[in-house]
Amino acid sequence: MEILPNKEIVDLALYFDSALVIADVHIGYEEALNKQGVLVPRLQFEEMVKRMENIFSILRDKRIEKIIVNGDLKHEFGTISEQEWRNTLKFLDLLAKHCNEIVLIKGNHDTILGPIAKKRNVKVVENYIVEPIMDKHNNEKTSILKKTKKQSKNKILIVHGNRIPNKEPLKEASTIIIGHEHPAVSLKEGPRVEQYKCFLKGKYKGKNLIVLPSFNSIVEGTDILRDKILSPFLQQDLDNFDVFIVEDKVYKFGKLRGLRKSKI
Repeated sequence: MEILPNKEIVDLALYFDSALVIADVHIGYEEALNKQGVLVPRLQFEEMVKRMENIFSILRDKRIEKIIVNGDLKHEFGTISEQEWRNTLKFLDLLAKHCNEIVLIKGNHDTILGPIAKKRNVKVVENYIVEPIMDKHNNEKTSILKKTKKQSKNKILIVHGNRIPNKEPLKEASTIIIGHEHPAVSLKEGPRVEQYKCFLKGKYKGKNLIVLPSFNSIVEGTDILRDKILSPFLQQDLDNFDVFIVEDKVYKFGKLRGLRKSKI
């Protein structure tokens, strides 16, 4: 399903212009919970791998030049756990089989991501700009992902979302893609209430804003109908934001204000 023209939701990922973007993988979260005494089976990594492979299967007829992880690839703040070392490298190896380049955007959990990224020669950046260009060979619109200071109405800024970047990247972009918030909504049917991950689409200072859900299935997320909002990009009235719920497929649920009014 398209969330914006030529920007397609594929499960918990966003695909556009030969680029695939995911956010908030939080590898090592189960181990962190185990250390706190929470008995959670360490099955999430295998589930994430299967989910990623399914996304690649869906996109098998489309080109993927780059894969961008929009922050919080790993979970632990001040250390690299054994699970993080092993599984993060495996995850990067999986991504590398399906693209020409991997870009890691630094999230608030990625304080010591560098040693892992260096093992696979992957760059870690504060934010990234997607700039559409014209392909010389087929004259179709494609894009490259790179840092640049050129002006363009079609540039897309990818940033984790835990803080607002400086004015220059914001000035360049017409669309902003963030993670960090882990958006989700709770839907009620009779006495049963279930929480579902979702994409959000709205505006930030006149620019298109897309909020990505967490890629880790055990990280349920922030219930945007009830919980405190974290990202400074979302410290605003969200009633006009569109909600796209991800379950067996993508469901467009309309405006957030509609969910509030129906008391779902």
